[in-house]
Amino acid sequence: MKKQLEELVHKYKPLFEKGGKLEKFYFIYEAHETLFFQPKEVTKPRGGHIRDAVDMKRMMITVIAALVPCLLFGMWNVGDQHYMYMTQQALVEEFGLGVVPGLMDKVLFGAIQVVPIIAVSYIVGLGIEFTFATVRRHPINEGFLVTGLLLPMVCPSTIPLWQVAVATIFAVVLGKEVFGGTGMNIMNPALTARAFLFFAYPAQISGDKVWVDVDPTLVVDGFSGATILGDAANGVALKGSFMDMFFGFIPGCIGETSTLMCLVGAAILIGSGVGSWRTMLSMLLGGLAMAFVVENVGSEFFGAENFFYHIVAGGFAFGAVFMATDPVSAAQTNNGKYIYGFLAGVLAILIRVINPAYPEGVMLAILLMNVLAPLVDYFVVSANKKRRLKRATV
Repeated sequence: MKKQLEELVHKYKPLFEKGGKLEKFYFIYEAHETLFFQPKEVTKPRGGHIRDAVDMKRMMITVIAALVPCLLFGMWNVGDQHYMYMTQQALVEEFGLGVVPGLMDKVLFGAIQVVPIIAVSYIVGLGIEFTFATVRRHPINEGFLVTGLLLPMVCPSTIPLWQVAVATIFAVVLGKEVFGGTGMNIMNPALTARAFLFFAYPAQISGDKVWVDVDPTLVVDGFSGATILGDAANGVALKGSFMDMFFGFIPGCIGETSTLMCLVGAAILIGSGVGSWRTMLSMLLGGLAMAFVVENVGSEFFGAENFFYHIVAGGFAFGAVFMATDPVSAAQTNNGKYIYGFLAGVLAILIRVINPAYPEGVMLAILLMNVLAPLVDYFVVSANKKRRLKRATV
């Protein structure tokens, strides 16, 4: 089957090569060909060469595989939160007397809400990528394979689709293409889109009632869709236990509520060598250190005895595993990764606790460290040079 499919794809290759009728669309064809089949290019000059079986597309697919656990759980959680807050009468009208929503009911409802968001993200983003590649005559940048999935996962399930489209355009054009495309951007494109949504449309991205997709006429009395962090910032008692937050049984963005699923993704990234454990570990330690400090100097965000709740609440785990480890916008040196991750964790908790208008600080903390990452690497490299010069002098 694979051989027949490959023959069919290659049959039309001459149409896209130089002199063919569809020559200007060659890079669109090439992107799809190398996505499904191994590239035919080989190293021709003689001599020693470093060879590796992993190219950019395979690396991005590995990240997507690591995101799948968070995505599947997020779909279920969207459905679970939806049915949890519905009145008994509404549930009876939908399922019948004595019937409760099952696993598949929740997953199906979540998929109906989440899949369109992902589809809009990919259609708009890849459309822009294809347009730039065709006009500029350069290969397709594979980076959007991951960005197209990351962006929906850091949004609530209730976000309007047109806002997803606008945010995607902003991320691809102003967050990446203006800098030269994948590998040249100074900030994580998915977080850039999230920041754009937060500042441009705050009611749809940070309001108390946006996290759970339930018709207001069908919810139980006293319902509030605020996140754990929103409640904590306002002094409201926690609705969920530590384990609820660890497993992800709380309202929040589609893919970032479950710390457990983030750990599964982290294991995939670290095991494959794609994600940096140094960045993840140092961000965790930085977050814990700052949480301990602020919760013991008068803050009532979670309480001094619950400072470690910061790690499982909100998008801290998701940011540490999937956002801070972006190989383009993060620090590149090993020592730089420790510094970069630690400062990102410190800033995330500091912004979360000190700023009353924005109880989730992970996004802004990582974006700030994206900008400072080259400076961190510069000082690390400079320090290495000085040490080597001293050894050379001796």
